[in-house]
Amino acid sequence: MKKIPHHLGIILDGNRRWAKEKGLPVFEGHRVGLEKVKETIKWCRDKSIKILSLFVFSTENWQRSKREVNYLMKLSKGAIVDNLNELSQTGIKVRVIGQREKFSKSLQKSIRKAEQLTKNNGGMILNFALSYGGRAEIIEAVKKIIEKKIPPQEITEKVISENLWASDLDLIIRTGREQRLSNFLIWQAAYSELYFSQKYWPDFNEQNLDAALEDYTNRHRRFGK
Repeated sequence: MKKIPHHLGIILDGNRRWAKEKGLPVFEGHRVGLEKVKETIKWCRDKSIKILSLFVFSTENWQRSKREVNYLMKLSKGAIVDNLNELSQTGIKVRVIGQREKFSKSLQKSIRKAEQLTKNNGGMILNFALSYGGRAEIIEAVKKIIEKKIPPQEITEKVISENLWASDLDLIIRTGREQRLSNFLIWQAAYSELYFSQKYWPDFNEQNLDAALEDYTNRHRRFGK
């Protein structure tokens, strides 16, 4: 491929619909979706993508049933704890972006441990967007700027970007047959290329990823010029 996105974002959509169409419990869709996350991380690392941001759990997802939310939190903790050594050994730097104060103390502790253990890794940066919302991120950035007492005349796009949780995106892939950003890294997506896959997340495979990357390769990013 002629070019690879420096920062790839993926909106993991379709776990529940995948399960329902197969007559399976919703939880099974989430479990299979987690296994797909593990595969995707490896594919992206092998393709030399420098930053991978995965939209796992949104601020709106807290509105789901308590049982489903608890299961997703359990899966998230297991994904971090069970795979931490492997991620660290492969040089991946793990970060969690989102409103982590909403998580249990146990999950917060696991997140801190993962970030501390991998903070000096020089390989791919892996952002897990958990309890994440683009508007919430911008609000937090504004609060930081106010706390730093930066004069209004000195507030630029660069200043705002420096106070966000993640950097600008080159390509966003969304699975699940929907075509919207759903509040995912909305500041960073200003000039992103968008690719919408008809596959539900559990069915997304490496060939589908290659198709998205090939499509990105053939696009001309002019940034308004």
